[in-house]
Amino acid sequence: MGDGSPILIIDVSDMVRSMDAILNTGKLAKVGVEGTVTTIDKRKKILVVDDSITVREMERRLLENRGYFVDVAVNGVEGWNALRSNRYDLVISDIDMPRMNGIELVKQMRSHPRLHSTPVIVVSYRDREEDRIQGLEAGADYYLTKSSFHDETLIDAVVNLIGR
Repeated sequence: MGDGSPILIIDVSDMVRSMDAILNTGKLAKVGVEGTVTTIDKRKKILVVDDSITVREMERRLLENRGYFVDVAVNGVEGWNALRSNRYDLVISDIDMPRMNGIELVKQMRSHPRLHSTPVIVVSYRDREEDRIQGLEAGADYYLTKSSFHDETLIDAVVNLIGR
């Protein structure tokens, strides 16, 4: 407004299109006839946290092609916020990221009452034994290196932790 106070402007037709798109992609649940909630999408949900767009998108596509539902986050803080507001069956995280690294993210998850048992796979460029031990001691279930990364290695780890 002229006096500096904010005003909310809503594009109703865009909001309806967005809601329709969200409902059609399975990101929300619909209320059933008897008032019970029915889930639209029964696929396992995975959160991929990596600051590299190339790695993040490659992992997302690989997992989606195998039938998983995938959300992405560009750093540990964004991943932490997504974890607290959504439910995931698995988290795949890099270590070296801005704002909150992957080790800190795993430690935060392990100390959280709802997230402490969520499986975590760390995928990192760090390939020293000390790095692997640090990731596993923080609470990761698997530690994979990007240098020796093969599509089936990641998929095998995912299937081992949460199934198909």
